[in-house]
Amino acid sequence: MAEDQRLARLHILVRIAPQWTYREVRLAAETLAREVENRAPGLATARWWKEERGESVFVDFNQNAKDRTVASAYSVRPLPDARVSTPLTWDEVQTARPDQFTVPTVPRRFADMGDPHAGIDDAAGTLDGLLRLAAELGPAEKPPRSGDGSGRRQSVMPLIEVARTRTKPEAEAALDEWKSRHADLVPALHPADVLVDGMRGSSSLWYRVRVNLQHVPEGERPPQEDLIADYDPWAGKEWPARPTS
Repeated sequence: MAEDQRLARLHILVRIAPQWTYREVRLAAETLAREVENRAPGLATARWWKEERGESVFVDFNQNAKDRTVASAYSVRPLPDARVSTPLTWDEVQTARPDQFTVPTVPRRFADMGDPHAGIDDAAGTLDGLLRLAAELGPAEKPPRSGDGSGRRQSVMPLIEVARTRTKPEAEAALDEWKSRHADLVPALHPADVLVDGMRGSSSLWYRVRVNLQHVPEGERPPQEDLIADYDPWAGKEWPARPTS
């Protein structure tokens, strides 16, 4: 189990035999996420875009991507209480809390019960069933493409952007300022409508603040305004020229 300051993330690790391609593994993971959503609608979702998830738990199949990393077992997380990414037994999942697993407590836990991951490499699974299910379900629905020629996917949600900041406290301050300007709208917002996201910059994280106005009546939605803060994570960076043929 790993955690950032906002939420707990449960990584489910499954060993498979090394006989499928990257595309097949990714398709199988996406199919698993879709099937979980189908079996638990409203509780779980496979929707990649955060503003479309609502309060549902996101089954993140995109961890199966070429540029992704995950917190390895027993790695110390960058939090004030030095929490540790810790393997759990299935019986512990419903009651365990991330703050139970820290640098002082995990060595004692390991000495008492051993490693719940022991033996994982001895039980390699197969993707045959998931790949058959993928063929039955057909391609997943994708968001429409933007019409500006960029090729980017266009969200169908009524989003407005509030700020781009260097740090999370700055992002939260910008959000508070926006809420003070639009205090009449705040009661209509659901917790999942407020999006403060860490974004990958050229060498570090930056933060983007957005608000989903889906629960605000259409005629009362404010237009996109100038950003309260407009941090540019790429300012001053020099990029190598693309080679010409």
